[in-house]
Amino acid sequence: MLEICALASGSNGNCYYIGNGKDAVLVDAGISRRQVMERMSAKGLDPAKVRAIFISHEHADHMRGVRVLSKKLDVPVYFTKKTWENSWGPNRPAKVVLFNPGDVINICDFQVHSFSKNHDAAEPCSFRISFQGRNIGVFTDIGAACDNVKSELAHCHALFLESNYDEDMLWSGPYPHYLKTRVAGEFGHLSNMQAFELLETHHNLGLQVVFLSHLSEENNRPEVAIEAFKSLSDRFSVRLTNRYAAAEVYVVE
Repeated sequence: MLEICALASGSNGNCYYIGNGKDAVLVDAGISRRQVMERMSAKGLDPAKVRAIFISHEHADHMRGVRVLSKKLDVPVYFTKKTWENSWGPNRPAKVVLFNPGDVINICDFQVHSFSKNHDAAEPCSFRISFQGRNIGVFTDIGAACDNVKSELAHCHALFLESNYDEDMLWSGPYPHYLKTRVAGEFGHLSNMQAFELLETHHNLGLQVVFLSHLSEENNRPEVAIEAFKSLSDRFSVRLTNRYAAAEVYVVE
């Protein structure tokens, strides 16, 4: 059994929990230590089970709370070398383990598969977490979906997948042109339609649930994102994350 929960998902902060009842890992720590602890408690998740934190890249919404949180939990934080070097110095945790993109890291009974992706950061990675034949993907902050993303997604039984923006809302919205171009570019974010096409083409036949993640507050709406995936809802469950609170705890059988 695996329990998964998006404790936060959005440009204001990201943190994802994957636990097996005995041990757990977190992917990213872009909200404060207090928020992580409160949201875990509200969902009945025990912070004492967390054994490690994995950082996908150095942007503040993915590592804002990591130094204080890792100290509180007394756990190591895993970075690629370039992510570590490009992170903000005062926020660097005391316990650090460096890995290379493509490494598989063993944490208790978990195997954490890291892989490179397209995003405007120094050495961005996403992660597939395996336990007893079940695979959980945390796939956010992705520009154009590369072969790594496609092949790793095809293993997943549950998935946090970026569905950042609606294309019409982005291009008609208030962002300046350079920012619109960045968001929609090869190293920006996945739109609802890009995420849909990626999922439709490459999902595992055993996929149980997809949590639409990292939705833009300005360029997307929960109901718009859900509607974009409606035609896939007979194949697997499509659910939402939340920018301001923990989403539901989902049990992966």
